[in-house]
Amino acid sequence: MYWACPNPFRLSITVLKLDDILVVSLEQAVAAPFCSNRLAHAGARVIKVERAEGDFARGYDSAVNGESAYFIWLNQGKESLVMDIKDETDTELLHRLLARADVFIQNLAPGAAQRAGFGSEAMQQRYPGLICCDISGYGDQGEYSRMKAYDLLVQCESGMASITGTADAPGRIGVSACDINCGQQAYAAILEALIEREHSGAGCVIKVSLFDGMAEWLAVPLLHFDYAGKIQSRVGINHATISPYGAYRCGDGLDIVLAIQNEREWRNFCTGVLGDETLADDDRLKSNQLRVTNRAYVDELILEQFMQIDQAAAVEQLSRAGIAYGRLNDIAGLSEHPQLRRVHIDTPSGEAQVVAVAAMRSNQSEVSSRVPSIGEHSDAIRNEFSSSANRSWDNTNGNNRME
Repeated sequence: MYWACPNPFRLSITVLKLDDILVVSLEQAVAAPFCSNRLAHAGARVIKVERAEGDFARGYDSAVNGESAYFIWLNQGKESLVMDIKDETDTELLHRLLARADVFIQNLAPGAAQRAGFGSEAMQQRYPGLICCDISGYGDQGEYSRMKAYDLLVQCESGMASITGTADAPGRIGVSACDINCGQQAYAAILEALIEREHSGAGCVIKVSLFDGMAEWLAVPLLHFDYAGKIQSRVGINHATISPYGAYRCGDGLDIVLAIQNEREWRNFCTGVLGDETLADDDRLKSNQLRVTNRAYVDELILEQFMQIDQAAAVEQLSRAGIAYGRLNDIAGLSEHPQLRRVHIDTPSGEAQVVAVAAMRSNQSEVSSRVPSIGEHSDAIRNEFSSSANRSWDNTNGNNRME
């Protein structure tokens, strides 16, 4: 990772290479593995600590040549170390790992890391250069702090499910949105902490919860409720506060999704698609708020037009009018989508293809994409971090080095 101060006369350029970073992660499921997976993709060395039975996400499914889809997606480029953190020998080994580590991540059950003697505050005090990241369901304060939390539970508890779905029933976002968001937030916070450590020499403790991450996503509907007393309704494949912005059926039974973001686009849509420029100045339709209030009328106008043509003709009209659109694809459509990027990875059961990481860097070197089997690197790591190696390491200033 390369960072430059915007005022080069005040600070010199700091170069922080993630391939010099050691991450130790006591992780399971999705949120923490997502975070450490991003660090591994960026070049960091990630040691994944697993129980003897392995991360339980290994058993979520067997969709990819017998391997879990979740696991191979989130654990590329990591080393797997099996240990029992309640065992005295393994406790000593974990301390030797943390003495050399830059980042320590954990998302064990509430209180488990503290009970085992590896609470983040204690570890950060013992190893001042260490950046510790706790990932939890609801944080470590308040009445929910001891509750187990999984993605669907938090989608419901946060209110996300209440605004997702159709008018008939709430629905779950179809992927693990709380976990993924939380992992991404943790990744960003760790990168910020690493940059700060380059100047201060000190690590810190980061706390991220699934609930806080989802609550942040819900800022707009929450503000509508807090300040206008309005609870966002469920509108299916439509936008709750922008109209028209949603899916419409064409004459061939296929759907087209379109989005109007401003009054210029609305006028172009009326002229070029609906064929009636006067609609742009209709007192019921001349602002977004009015169109949301009169959504049924807006939808009626659009459906009347689109039911006369097929999806291809709708695409042509929208393109000509400069209106943003998309097709309502299913996962089979995604699999064959011309913009989909995939990468080849190695798994314990052979080669597989996964979706490529979204961000592309021109200066990023190639990193390992292998998914480890349970304990694949245990012997090598135990030898490397053996007490008999007579190594002394110092991470008090954020620069782990052998003395």
